[in-house]
Amino acid sequence: MTDNKNIPGTQLISGEQSQRIFEGLNRGMSRRDALRMLGLAGIAAAGAASLFGPAGQVLAASASGATVTGKRGGRIKVATATSSTADTLDPAKGSNYTDYCRHNMFYNGLTSLDEQLVPRMSLAESFDTSDALSWNIKLRKDILFHDGKPLTSADVVYSLTRHKVPQVGSKALSIAQQFEEVKANGPHEVQVRLVSPNADLPAVLGTTHFLIVRDGTTDFTTANGTGPFTCAEFQPGVRSIAKRNDNYWKAGLPYLDEIEFFSIPDESARISALLAGDVDLINPVSPRSVSRLEGSASVALMESPTGGYTNLIMRDELGPVQNPDFVLAMKYLLDRKQINRVAFRGYGKIANDQPIAANNRYYSADVPQRAFDPDKAKFHLKKSGMAGRSLPLVASEAATGSQDIAQLLQLSGQQIGLKLDIKRVPADGYWSNHWMKHPLGFGSINARPTADLMFSLFFQSDAVMNESGWKSERFDELLLAARGETDDAQRKQMYGEMQMLVNEHCGVGIPQFSSSLDGHNAKLKGLAPHPLGGLMGYMFAEHVWLDA
Repeated sequence: MTDNKNIPGTQLISGEQSQRIFEGLNRGMSRRDALRMLGLAGIAAAGAASLFGPAGQVLAASASGATVTGKRGGRIKVATATSSTADTLDPAKGSNYTDYCRHNMFYNGLTSLDEQLVPRMSLAESFDTSDALSWNIKLRKDILFHDGKPLTSADVVYSLTRHKVPQVGSKALSIAQQFEEVKANGPHEVQVRLVSPNADLPAVLGTTHFLIVRDGTTDFTTANGTGPFTCAEFQPGVRSIAKRNDNYWKAGLPYLDEIEFFSIPDESARISALLAGDVDLINPVSPRSVSRLEGSASVALMESPTGGYTNLIMRDELGPVQNPDFVLAMKYLLDRKQINRVAFRGYGKIANDQPIAANNRYYSADVPQRAFDPDKAKFHLKKSGMAGRSLPLVASEAATGSQDIAQLLQLSGQQIGLKLDIKRVPADGYWSNHWMKHPLGFGSINARPTADLMFSLFFQSDAVMNESGWKSERFDELLLAARGETDDAQRKQMYGEMQMLVNEHCGVGIPQFSSSLDGHNAKLKGLAPHPLGGLMGYMFAEHVWLDA
């Protein structure tokens, strides 16, 4: 643990000060004001995402237990839109919200992200650093895995370092490459040394890919975590059954006895199952289906405004590397207002081919809003050499709204000599069989807690999920520099330039930021909107109960 007495300008703060700062962050206090209160003018923190040194105790104040307000008992059935034989219980390999939900049932992270995306301590008691480069993490004691073995630093070291092993196939490989060394400093203390400073580490480690598994685990046919539920059954592409963990370390949680979790890919069938009482919670609800729910007293709708988006992906011969003019043609062909009105029935916010939403502190308003412009689209289409050709456009209900967006693009394309042949494919298996595997298709990206994570996962040149295969040396340089930048104004300027680069050159078109809609049994309580997405940012299982 860092000796704070040796850090110039640093002094220990009282519990009362910690609580005041923590509450201020939750209300939106700037990190500069927080630093003034802490007397750490020379050290920067990630706004509401992290604080340094003794301020780690601010984050440590939460999650020591739970205030029980719900009713205990009962079982629910939950249906999503996506499943396939690629479903996994390995947090490192999770690639969609169905995986993320299961992972949060069975595992915990070192931190978890609350409704303001503030990282609250979970398996960790505290994070401590003086420079955002070397971090000491103290773990809670007396936490047990489902097999009865105690949590130790060895489990954390294994869970973090396995992401860097190529054979693991981690979706967070590009993030984990920031870890220069992860080592145990005792049975309940871990030191993480980064390649370069990252002020957002507590938030990064609150994402589902970094949930903690047992040391040495390689078999994920079942789940052995520390989470609120144990895995009673898991059949990839079929269903899972989660049963309450009676030894869960959070007092009084979870409330439910059992959760059956599966997929109903067809939108209409999913809505019908909810209305008939065959399921208790569904996600997503398409905006076009809202009217079916409005007349029923037995169900309710919850909207979660998010920084997630459904995006047009252009790859290979239609992508930014081989055909930048086609990319620009398609971006100018996106009628964003019409997409919002028709595909999303007014839910969500207009976007501008930049992945940072307007409610994010690093959003850049300096990127000129790209308007629907058929003339410019036609100009670039002609330069691309694709005018008059028939091009397949792959869409699916799995990427919410993509089929409507495809139809709108098809109609607009007819005006400029572009023939789009829409290929509708099933939601079942979409992410493993179609996503990022066609020159022209759609993605559906969930919100991320920090700008760095969004950029690192989906836009960095060597990222596993770099959807369009775009590569920019300048972007990669800025990403690394911004990650450790301690001057907030400089960091925002860097993120602004990165948004401009994505807007102008990357092969993804982002027409709007989505609201995630959950439909649920009116007797199901405890649900609350979360900016990461629907189903309470994939963390619903621990918090909901039945008011039967």
